[in-house]
Amino acid sequence: MTDSTDGDATDAGRFRDGTAAPAVAVRGLRKTYGSGDDGVVAVADASFTVERGEVVGLLGPNGAGKTTTLKAALGLLVPTEGRCEVFGTDVHEETAAAYRHVGAMLEGARNIYWRLTPRENLSFFASLQGIDPRTRREDHDRLLESLGLLDRADDAVNDFSRGMKGKVALAATLARETPVVFLDEPTLGLDVEATRDLRTRIRRLAEEEGRTVLLSSHDMDTVQAVCDRAVVMNEGRVVADDAVENLVGLFRTREYEVTVAGTLEGARRTLESEFDADGFLETPDGTRFTATVPEGRFYDLVDGLRDAEVEVVAVSTRETDLEEAFLRLTRRDGRADTSDDGRTEVRAE
Repeated sequence: MTDSTDGDATDAGRFRDGTAAPAVAVRGLRKTYGSGDDGVVAVADASFTVERGEVVGLLGPNGAGKTTTLKAALGLLVPTEGRCEVFGTDVHEETAAAYRHVGAMLEGARNIYWRLTPRENLSFFASLQGIDPRTRREDHDRLLESLGLLDRADDAVNDFSRGMKGKVALAATLARETPVVFLDEPTLGLDVEATRDLRTRIRRLAEEEGRTVLLSSHDMDTVQAVCDRAVVMNEGRVVADDAVENLVGLFRTREYEVTVAGTLEGARRTLESEFDADGFLETPDGTRFTATVPEGRFYDLVDGLRDAEVEVVAVSTRETDLEEAFLRLTRRDGRADTSDDGRTEVRAE
């Protein structure tokens, strides 16, 4: 990922030097609520870009600053510092121009009109984008069918469950056919089949239509299945920004489940301090625990156990998925490296 040139963007989404502006850019974003000693920093110097045709996941625990960042990127709140751009257009200075390129579904918000039917909502939101809904009737029906809504297409949304209202909001967002789509918790309330269909549709948006998706979700399986990159936030800062496979690979084959004969006694404290050992459990075979071993130090672990006169019964690697990598990146005692400018970065070798 490279940062695009600073400067004014043209209407075509290119800077004056001819380089293409990224689809989405968040630059030095800071948002503080209140002032002085009572001020609360929700986002602190967050920066990242989303290139055209990418699907990027925005991840973080509750309170990490994800929602604030999304709303700032959409121009829905004014940042204390920094800029947010869509195709090089500042969303706060030229909001109407930026909105021509963006469709968004925000979790917990009234994204649709409840007195209208699903079909009417799709027609209305498509027309906002200058699309004649009469030319999209079959497309809209396929979209509604994929979300399990076709049999309720002509019923008022007001009578729907929360989950079904979310499905209609998602369909209405996609019906606008914008080149950039923001999705906040899109799988919330979806069943397994609808979630699978949504994953397929998101990948098609990027691969077949060249559209850009910024996706915020707690559903790690969906993020791992559809996202090219993940931007991980914690305590208002970006703590990782890398390809999903690289983030998962940060910890793959570095965590081991070890079973030893007997008890560990004095060796346990050393294992905890040097190898982050935990999960100690007495079993019929002896004692089982989990150790996180830095690159190249596996044999140090084995030698340490041998020096403690502990017999190793079994050793197995534990495969790490995105959820576990995410938890390690955002835990308070994580070992991420902090650069001179205060930004925390974690990169796979």
